[in-house]
Amino acid sequence: MIVSAAMSLDGFLDDASPERLTLSNAADFDRVDAVRASVDAIAVGAGTVRADDPRLLVRSSERRAARTAAGKPASPLRVVISPSGRLDPGSQLFDRSETAPVIVYTTTAAARTFPLGPEADEFGPEPWPEDAQAPEVVPVGGGGVPPHAVLEDLARRGVERVLIEGGGIVHTAFLSADLVDELHVAIAPFLLGKTGGARFLYPAVFPQSPQRPLALVETRAIGEVALLVYRRV
Repeated sequence: MIVSAAMSLDGFLDDASPERLTLSNAADFDRVDAVRASVDAIAVGAGTVRADDPRLLVRSSERRAARTAAGKPASPLRVVISPSGRLDPGSQLFDRSETAPVIVYTTTAAARTFPLGPEADEFGPEPWPEDAQAPEVVPVGGGGVPPHAVLEDLARRGVERVLIEGGGIVHTAFLSADLVDELHVAIAPFLLGKTGGARFLYPAVFPQSPQRPLALVETRAIGEVALLVYRRV
C-alpha cells in the first residue's frame, strides 16, 4: 500500500479558505498519475470527495492505453471510505460516463440507509439518481471502518496494490495500523500556520517511531516541490 500526499512545510493538506489550495505543480501531478496507473485501486476518504470532488482516474491517455493493452481496466478501482455513508450522487466520482467502478466502505448502520444525499438531515434512504453511477456499498464495521477490513475485502477481489490519496483521517488510520508500505510526500515551499486547514496526520500512536523509522529511498526536486519517498523496513 502507498500513501501519497502533497502538503505545506508545516504539514497542512489545504488551507481554511473555500477554494482548494494548490500545493503541487504540473510535473508532480503527472508523477502521481504514473503512480495511479501502477496500482489496482485508488482510495480516499469521504471528506476528500466532498472537499476536492476528485474523479480518481488515470489522466494520461497513453497510460490508460497501456493498462488496457495489459488486460487491465483503463483506470484502477475507485474506493471511498465513508463511515457515515453521506456522499453526494452528483460528485464527479459517480459520473456515469466513467466505467471505472466505485466501492464505498461504510458501517453496517450506514449501509442499511445508503444512499444519502448531502442535504439529508437524518439517515434515510433516497433513490440514487439514474444519471449517476451507483457504487457498490460494502459494510465492514460497526462504529467505524477498520482499515484491515477494507484491505482484506480488496484482496479478495484480486487487488494487490492500493494508493491512498487522502485525507488526513484516512492517512492516520492506515499508518497507525501499520499497513503502509510506501509513503510519498510532496512538500510545497511555504508554511500555512494559522491559515492551515486539513492536516496530513492527526494525533495517534504510530509504529513508525524513532525506534522503527521508515527508510528514505528517494529525494527529488520537482520544480520548487520536494518529493520524499519512504519505505517500511
